[in-house]
Amino acid sequence: MKIVAVCIGSPERLPGRRTKTGIFKHATRAGVMVDENGLVGDAVCNGDHHGGLEQAVYGLGTVDLDGWSAELGRPLTPGTLGENLVIDGADSRTVSVGDRFETADVLLEVTSTRTPCATLSIRMEDRLFAKRFLKVARPGFYCRVLKGGVLTAGDAVSHIRFAGAVITMPELLVFQPKRLTAEDRTRYLASPIHAKLRASLVE
Repeated sequence: MKIVAVCIGSPERLPGRRTKTGIFKHATRAGVMVDENGLVGDAVCNGDHHGGLEQAVYGLGTVDLDGWSAELGRPLTPGTLGENLVIDGADSRTVSVGDRFETADVLLEVTSTRTPCATLSIRMEDRLFAKRFLKVARPGFYCRVLKGGVLTAGDAVSHIRFAGAVITMPELLVFQPKRLTAEDRTRYLASPIHAKLRASLVE
């Protein structure tokens, strides 16, 4: 496996909105420093829902990007869905909480999936895109940074599967803590899941 693209963005305004967003990502050929807060220089404008230690890096696989291109009937360039990384051969439908992606410099650990929002729908110029996102279920994956360093397109990357019980990204996409069985709750709590999701399980 290798990193196909490393994408960062600057604050930009969406049509009809006064607030700025960092959803417009563009691939860069230069190496990008990654620390515990994510890619240095990448815009995160809404800290309540994006960025932070538990979702410092947002990734997609080429399988996801190809799937979305087929679904939308047009080629999508890396960064279109706001992702920071595109990893060759990865498929977020089979990525689980606790999986790790490791390069020579950087170690990432999957914590959760992305949930669609109005900003994504506006960015994709489709007011119903959030519903489409849920239906297609190629949501990508958020990661915390266990080891910082430099990420560059072309870097070799290893996908290390979580040794515990599997919680896939499509499963998390429809996550409703109040509807979990006791067995599922135990399974979730045994994983290195996003801190906010963990808190919702122990309230």
